[in-house]
Amino acid sequence: MEKTDMKLLMISTDKKMFEKGSEVALRQIEYAKNFEELHIIVFAPRSFQEISLGSNVWVYPTRSSIKFKYPLDAIRLGKFVIGGRGITDITTEDSSLTAMTGVSLKKRFNIPLEINIHTDIGARYFASTFENKIRKALSLSYIPKADKLRVVSDRIKSYLVDSLGIDPSRVTVRPIAVDVNKIKNAPITADLHKKYPQFDKVVLMASRLEREKNIDLALHAWPEVLKKIPKAGLVIVGKGSEQGNLSQLVEKLGIKDSVIFESWANQATLASYYKTADLFLNTSLYEGYGMTLVEAQAADCKIVSTDVGVAKEAGAQIADWSKDDVAAKIVYSLLV
Repeated sequence: MEKTDMKLLMISTDKKMFEKGSEVALRQIEYAKNFEELHIIVFAPRSFQEISLGSNVWVYPTRSSIKFKYPLDAIRLGKFVIGGRGITDITTEDSSLTAMTGVSLKKRFNIPLEINIHTDIGARYFASTFENKIRKALSLSYIPKADKLRVVSDRIKSYLVDSLGIDPSRVTVRPIAVDVNKIKNAPITADLHKKYPQFDKVVLMASRLEREKNIDLALHAWPEVLKKIPKAGLVIVGKGSEQGNLSQLVEKLGIKDSVIFESWANQATLASYYKTADLFLNTSLYEGYGMTLVEAQAADCKIVSTDVGVAKEAGAQIADWSKDDVAAKIVYSLLV
């Protein structure tokens, strides 16, 4: 992308923008090379302060007293930035709360708006929680009002075009960047079979331990896998709010000797894990993209996954959302 004279206003929720030197901050500095100026409004509490990340990148916190006021405070701040800096374009991080701000500012100033969509709001189980029901309702309201939509997968584009009637020319697919060659060429520095020699077969999961990742489905399927492959092991790499509940479920199911929880590994270690696992497993309820699926494919690891994100494009064996089918697909993939 060549540098333009655009002055872009971005609406975001990522507070890591304020951490100079963080991966997120560095990514914005690089992104700003495409514009004359990049101004970023971030949903944040009062303790945060405005910072400059570079000669043409500024980050402004909403400094809200409560989370409920994030979008309203972002609108107020957006009016100030647009009026003072001559903003030419607006982009929002998602299609719900930040889009609320973007749509309001577009309407007031008649500035072109791009909405980014990273989550598959059309997924079968996306609206299974009250919070996501609200997010989907907001998204369905705001998406038609955008001039451009940027999505991370063909799956999301198909939903917008086929289900919502969005003109395909307004939708750009830009997958999340994965350095496939780096993974392919990475040396093996950590061998799962050597690390856990008690297992004949090792199944790997790498995920945030949150409800939408549906790790409990894999755990419920695991006793069925052990009936066919008694010395199989499940290694789950990640952390999150569900870790305590998942650990309790492992105890309840009587599978603690065959399930290992590890905290997040660095990319080099994770690449080695992909390469030395017998199978990569994903049981998410929904994914906008599914970066770990692409990483596992790059490492030439077999994949079993629910039908989410880019699972099919990554060559995954697709399982439905039942423990019996997940177990059957795992066993088949490990034994063929």
